[in-house]
Amino acid sequence: MPPTDPAEDASKPSADAGGVPTEKGKAPEAPLPRGEAPGIRFEKVVKRFGHNVVLRELDFSVAPGERVTLIGPSGSGKTTILRLLMTLEKLDDGLIWIGDETLWHMERGGKRVPAGQKHLHEMRKQVGMVFQQFNLFPNMNVLRNLTEGPVRVLGLSKDEAVERARGLLDLVGLADKENAHPTQLSGGQQQRVAIARALAMQPRVLLLDEVTSALDPELVVGVQDLLRDIARQSDLTLLCVTHEMTFAKDISDRVLMFDQGQIVEEGPPDRIFGEPSEQRTRDFLQAVLAT
Repeated sequence: MPPTDPAEDASKPSADAGGVPTEKGKAPEAPLPRGEAPGIRFEKVVKRFGHNVVLRELDFSVAPGERVTLIGPSGSGKTTILRLLMTLEKLDDGLIWIGDETLWHMERGGKRVPAGQKHLHEMRKQVGMVFQQFNLFPNMNVLRNLTEGPVRVLGLSKDEAVERARGLLDLVGLADKENAHPTQLSGGQQQRVAIARALAMQPRVLLLDEVTSALDPELVVGVQDLLRDIARQSDLTLLCVTHEMTFAKDISDRVLMFDQGQIVEEGPPDRIFGEPSEQRTRDFLQAVLAT
């Protein structure tokens, strides 16, 4: 059983369970993204796995700096959307825009052609993702998990990367864990390191894929509170997939109900969770909230 961390005790009144001061205290300064964040736009996006069409001419957008959550049944294609944005899955048809540039295509000779590796590499720098299963490097300590990408991919000096990493570890409440290895941390601590690692790349778009579903229930609140704090402090464009409806309501500017590769309904959280207009949304929420 991994060790537990007192910082993950949600009962503490002076700080939230992620180790970040609440409104009663002063939030720590950290190198969170600032400046104009790009928006995201999907135009007639199609993704197939064999004969299974997962995304069916999908159209939707996320405004710069907006926080949007995708909800819907498992297997409906929500995570595929995130993986396309991370270039972990290849686009079959349509266009994906990040800001005013297409992700999977580029201009050449006045024509739009499939993107080369250099273009994909540059576009990928704008997007960070926090995965369900943490995906930390087990052979590296916490500090190196945070500095490896900025040094190798962004070209930061080691000193700059370390300074940035320590600021983020302070933000997530793990300043004293920089020399620990992932196996020495609890699940909640590992997920907070994963969040800090994504932020260390200073992405302008942050993707969250069921980030609390692999955690024990008592650790969920701490990670969720940390993400709420980060959302308040930064101007990141945020796209989240979650089955935690309370979290979706709290963190989102807008919620999209997703089913069978399409957006069924969208709107502000209060309306989607309070008075959804589509029967499919009502059925899904009833099933989820009853469990």
